[in-house]
Amino acid sequence: MSNNRRDFLKKAGIVGAASSTAILGAPAVVSAKEPIRWRLQTYAGPALAEHVIKPAVDAFNAAANGEMIIELYFADQLVPTGELFRAMQKGTIDAVQSDDDSIAAPVDISVFGGYFPFATRYSLDVPVLFEEYGLKEIWQEAYGEVKGVTWLSAGSWDPCHFATVDPIRSLADLKGKRIFTFPTAGRFLSRFGVIPVTLPWEDVEVAVQTGELDGIAWSGITEDYTVGWADVTNYFLTNNISGAWCGSFFANTERWNALPEHLKVLFNLMMDSSHYYRQHWYWGGEAKLRTSGTNMKLTTIPDEEWRQVEVEAYKFWDEIAKTSSRNARVIEIFKEYAGVMEKAGKPYRYS
Repeated sequence: MSNNRRDFLKKAGIVGAASSTAILGAPAVVSAKEPIRWRLQTYAGPALAEHVIKPAVDAFNAAANGEMIIELYFADQLVPTGELFRAMQKGTIDAVQSDDDSIAAPVDISVFGGYFPFATRYSLDVPVLFEEYGLKEIWQEAYGEVKGVTWLSAGSWDPCHFATVDPIRSLADLKGKRIFTFPTAGRFLSRFGVIPVTLPWEDVEVAVQTGELDGIAWSGITEDYTVGWADVTNYFLTNNISGAWCGSFFANTERWNALPEHLKVLFNLMMDSSHYYRQHWYWGGEAKLRTSGTNMKLTTIPDEEWRQVEVEAYKFWDEIAKTSSRNARVIEIFKEYAGVMEKAGKPYRYS
């Protein structure tokens, strides 16, 4: 065998196969096709990503059997979270896991991503609203008007609670508090004197320690303990402004359309796996850490006083409904769903 031929076969990784088949007098048929590689960035930092996305990505990579590899990146690792949408449009990254609100998605419905006040009471509300009440079709419609990005799937995360250095026992205690939170949630909470602060995710813990932040309204208690925020805050407010964060998976449209159908199916199964994992991980964690967590003391604003926040939220709904006809359709769905749940009574809704 010539040196050139041997070098070629070495580069292709098939010297052994070619040599053995040559002895048998049969041609070697070997695929040297490179796997499809995607870069997916999540909104979550490393500790949180271990739960909300990494198990699903690891499973996808194993099941893809070398045909496709998803490279996972954490919050702000490749690009800042607020620039994720544009980076995905340009093809700098291939896919994103985040809420519409945080990545500044240029659609009217982005306001509903993350924590839209009182739209949900439990984590199961999110998949029901998307699969049974029409939000899925509205999201497909909205992102269908945006070039370069395909919305793929929405799921639920944890509720939105305050984790603070000082105790919150009344609405008055919220005034002047500098709180790390999501854009729309912050816009709503500012009505009660909260000062919303935007920081890179990885800077939040230090910002609480240095006094730049008074607290966080970005998660439930499961995340507070998982990412270390329970180590720098002292109190957890049991009242929440939303029962579940609404986040989605997105992909660069050209890259998504180029995938063979069986890999699209596998990617969809990966997203469902991620959604399912979070359902039980958060639901179990929220209860367990309220009862057995030792780093944070629980506080509560009385129901009659917290009712003011609920009433204000419904005013906020009506204001958002006026911003576009599509947003008005979403608000109507929220109202219809809330009515059904209230009529259904326990365990769907507790007064």
